[in-house]
Amino acid sequence: MPIVRVALPVAAETSFDYWAPEGLGVGRGTVVRVVLGTRKLEGVVIAAGVDTSVPTEMLSTVLDVPAIPPIAADVIALCEFVATYYQQPLGMALALAVPPLSSVRKSVKTNGNKAVEPETDDVAKVSLNLEQRAAVDALQAAQGRYAPFLLYGITGSGKTDVYLTAAAEVIACGRQVLLLVPEINLTPQLEQRVRSALPRTQIATLHSALTKSERLRNWRDAANGGAQFVLGTRLAIFAPMPELALLIVDEENDASYKQQDIVRYHARDVAVWRARRREVPIVLGSATPSLESWLHAQKGRYRQLDLPRRADPRARLPHVRCTDNRPARELQGIGEPLRAAIRERLARGEQSLLFINRRGFAPALLCAVCRWEAGCPRCSARLVVHREPRGLQCHHCGHTEPVVLTCPACGNPELLPLGSGTQRLERVLCESFPLARIARIDRDSTRTRNSFATVRTRVAANKLDILVGTQMLAKGHDFPRLTLVGVLGADNALYSGDFRATERLAALLLQVAGRAGRADLPGEVIVQTEFADHEVYRALTTHDYRALATSLLAERERAQLPPYTYVALLAAEARERRDVDVFLDAAHRAAIALAKDAHGNVDVFSPVPALLARRAGFERGQLIVQSRQRSALQRFLPAWRAAILATPGRRTRWALDVDPGGFG
Repeated sequence: MPIVRVALPVAAETSFDYWAPEGLGVGRGTVVRVVLGTRKLEGVVIAAGVDTSVPTEMLSTVLDVPAIPPIAADVIALCEFVATYYQQPLGMALALAVPPLSSVRKSVKTNGNKAVEPETDDVAKVSLNLEQRAAVDALQAAQGRYAPFLLYGITGSGKTDVYLTAAAEVIACGRQVLLLVPEINLTPQLEQRVRSALPRTQIATLHSALTKSERLRNWRDAANGGAQFVLGTRLAIFAPMPELALLIVDEENDASYKQQDIVRYHARDVAVWRARRREVPIVLGSATPSLESWLHAQKGRYRQLDLPRRADPRARLPHVRCTDNRPARELQGIGEPLRAAIRERLARGEQSLLFINRRGFAPALLCAVCRWEAGCPRCSARLVVHREPRGLQCHHCGHTEPVVLTCPACGNPELLPLGSGTQRLERVLCESFPLARIARIDRDSTRTRNSFATVRTRVAANKLDILVGTQMLAKGHDFPRLTLVGVLGADNALYSGDFRATERLAALLLQVAGRAGRADLPGEVIVQTEFADHEVYRALTTHDYRALATSLLAERERAQLPPYTYVALLAAEARERRDVDVFLDAAHRAAIALAKDAHGNVDVFSPVPALLARRAGFERGQLIVQSRQRSALQRFLPAWRAAILATPGRRTRWALDVDPGGFG
């Protein structure tokens, strides 16, 4: 029996050797089931017929081979890149490419299903304006080679029409298209758009909300070439696609593309690497491009394609005005200018959207006498007041407890719920506009399957007058009768310690403002703020993201922050603060010693507590290293990670995050 080397989804630094019984047809890329200790795991064969240093009598035998095609060579290469660049175990990276297998029968060998021939008759034709047509032509001219594009289009400019027209031409040539979206909630309506534009095309969706059998079936369709159009969230970047010819990353600036646990990769950046490796064009689309992509375009690494006007010739960008937030506090959070605008829309039979990026009833519960605040016993954070269901909740660890009736510190019975969340705003709207049809959209109200789609259908059918919700409503939705957007509570983001906070606030506000006036009805946006002269609000009122991006890039360059430097963050947590401090101090000393060999190209900062210093009962800290040269940081990290692995600290959990989304 030959010996095979298997990468398993464990935090080990080495792969494991197994006997492969004759007849199993095991080779590089084969998914196998094996035993490791007391566990049965699925792994991927990375080498067959190997010599082993393990005594052969100690080798276990491969249990079986699930009935799925082997992981393709280009996907293995992609996972190897992820493991190397993001400093992750190869087995963990390869696990991202393996579909759910619980419903797969055991089999000796499988060849997969035969690919379906592409059918592109009866494609729905879309009328493109000059800028859209130029973008499609540029993508068509780039077929067969690596070419990165930044598609910068204002909200409502028809970026999706560009995607689908370019995709139709690729599919007509018998090739495949992969489109990534940042959130699961965006996939149903986008899938409908794809089916309408490409009615004879086989489409496969890949995201975590699918059942295991659905994901496996769609993975097979992508792997055998039957699915000509694959639509999914960040995990779909690992989908096997033998005829991949066009990669699209929609809303490329969205933070959801960054995986925040286990394997901390960024799907947008991995997509760019895959496009380069496969020698195919890639489109990064956004109305508010990330500063990283914007800088690449300014330096000529990406070709920028602009869509400066709305696709519907009747539509215009909404009028944006800022109103003073202070008087609104006396009116339960909704100022008179916004109330008057809502009344006008109700009288005209138009729709309004009120955006506040805080769910719950109120973000804090305070004693008016002694200033006691309800805090989470497991996190260094406030408990949020909820009315549905009634109680106090921590939005970091999930801790819940009943609402206290008297102050635990002084006994005062007058406890004040401070600030507004979506639930409180919904109640205020119901009291102020009792005849209006109102719906709340947030994580609490959309937990059941299809609940979000049901609300979208009601909005489209003009059966709702007012929507109130969080960033779930900020992008990807097109409601012709929605003419008013009200923004509340945006100032809170200006106090954040995250260096990306201003960029993300601008992107969020420009996106949510873009929901208004997308058809023939004029739109208006009212922002309640105490800082109307802040550059974010100036960019919003003038619809000038270019000026804001230029200003923020200059600020980042002065501060030597990404994208002008490259960063890795070591995060650690333990039950006791001392364990975190000891571990990070040892990692800091190791980094300092290794940085000396980097000839000054790597800077090492002192350990500090995380912005959320305690979460779910764990004390948290972090250590940052950075370099002006990506290559210098990449040479530094493997040795540093090896030193961290050798650091005593079994009571400390840690993770190394390359290109972190923030310093939280």
